[in-house]
Amino acid sequence: MTVEVNDFKQALQLWASGVTVVTTHTEQSGPLGMTATSFSSVSLEPPQILVCINTQTDTGNSIQQCRHFAVNILTAAQQAISNEFAGGASQQERFANVSWSQGVYNMPVLNDSLTSLECRVLQQIKAGTHWVIVGEVLDVITRSGEPLIYYRSDYRQLDRQKK
Repeated sequence: MTVEVNDFKQALQLWASGVTVVTTHTEQSGPLGMTATSFSSVSLEPPQILVCINTQTDTGNSIQQCRHFAVNILTAAQQAISNEFAGGASQQERFANVSWSQGVYNMPVLNDSLTSLECRVLQQIKAGTHWVIVGEVLDVITRSGEPLIYYRSDYRQLDRQKK
């Protein structure tokens, strides 16, 4: 028997995660990006990460075409950017409202994110409604700040109190 969708959603809400904006660029579409919380490291040697993106998104389809992408890990001060890239706004509006530049491998890199990882697609596997994209990390930019956390359908911040 399969788990009910609502039961599955409620269970996954108990997993706290960081928040990323995954970006890519194609000649036809220009810069594209979307908010994603399904992100993880895969390997240190060689450096690899994975991200899961809905197959119905223009960002996911463009990653499949150009075979490169960037993962921008958001800071606690970037809730509005997370919301902007989560939907509603057009791709043009999303990038007009955020400070970004082209990375070393021409992927859109958010200038104020906690870190940005430019990647080349190694594997793109369809799993249910999503692409599981494994990327080789080609370039890393790190900055200072606190991460944006998502837990139980809401944003959170780290509690820095020592106990």
